[in-house]
Amino acid sequence: MDSVDAVVIGAGVVGLAVGRALARTGLETIVLERGSAIGTGTSSRNSEVIHAGIYYPAGSLKARLCVQGRRMLYAFCESHGVSHRRCGKLVVATSAGQHGALRATQEKAAANGVELSWLDADAARALEPALNCTAALLSPDTGIVDSHGLMLALQGDLERYGGALALQSPVLGVQCGTDAHVVEVGGEMPMALSTRIVVNAAGLWAPGLAAVERGLPDAQRPQAFHAKGNYFSLAGRAPFGHLIYPVPEQAGLGVHLTLDLAGQARFGPDVQWLEPGDPDTIDYRVDPARAEGFYAEIRRYWPGLRDGALQPAYSGVRPKLHGPGEPAGDFVLQGPAEHGLAGLMNLFGIESPGLTASLALANEALHRLGFEASAD
Repeated sequence: MDSVDAVVIGAGVVGLAVGRALARTGLETIVLERGSAIGTGTSSRNSEVIHAGIYYPAGSLKARLCVQGRRMLYAFCESHGVSHRRCGKLVVATSAGQHGALRATQEKAAANGVELSWLDADAARALEPALNCTAALLSPDTGIVDSHGLMLALQGDLERYGGALALQSPVLGVQCGTDAHVVEVGGEMPMALSTRIVVNAAGLWAPGLAAVERGLPDAQRPQAFHAKGNYFSLAGRAPFGHLIYPVPEQAGLGVHLTLDLAGQARFGPDVQWLEPGDPDTIDYRVDPARAEGFYAEIRRYWPGLRDGALQPAYSGVRPKLHGPGEPAGDFVLQGPAEHGLAGLMNLFGIESPGLTASLALANEALHRLGFEASAD
């Protein structure tokens, strides 16, 4: 049986970041990916936004790791030549009745160490003349990133520090032991790997993988929920240079406007709860009829949106740990302190802001496994 120091399961942005961090400590590391390419799941089906850390409860992992990760991500992009832009974001109120919620958002951000500037309507329109609002918050630290370029840079570092990536290598099971674990790998060349460290960073597939981690207590196997988010793109160039978000509501952040690095605008995501099931059966097609609800939401802050301007773009699915109507959950990093199995780390519910937090998530996972990540 072959052996390595560490196995990471899943080559999305978080799995690659964890693999890179492990390899940088000198551990012989392999990242296993069931697909034929890196980052084909949630990592490539999102808004590509670098979040500032505005909306998450103070003291939560999402708040702390988003703020840490955002700083680390900007530095990583600069040092590795990853395309990105610190374009800023406006969170907008479209009536005086929303000003209380806007103030509450500003206070929540401040509790997370994120400073937002209050703008009256004139100041906001001076930045974005096409915008309809009664007040806004300016987040200068919000940005956008080339997510695939980021993952390629993480893969490059993983390999530069002696790690390896194995594609089309689905994990069939993990036999958890006291001193070592055995990872059973399928594909064209089935094998068993003995390793001291296993990190389950499989995203949508992480709860299903936990179900085949033999030795993991049943109480540590979460139920998976899937929330699909649909995106529509704008025909023609957008009249905005900042990202535009409505005031957050209880159900979510609303239909917001994001930009890609070429200046193309896209709107979304909405929330479409899916029936529980195998992630492999998810239908990622976007129903054109869903655009009808988008027009009404967008025109609250951009009345100039013309009929027929929205086109179905793509969709992604959030790996949730809670169902419809339940409070949003935090990231779950389940390590030896939770399940008692040395060297095993499960990452569950890594939805937004997982892309922004990826480098900080990797460091946190290493810390909980008893390692200190190398300084960037």
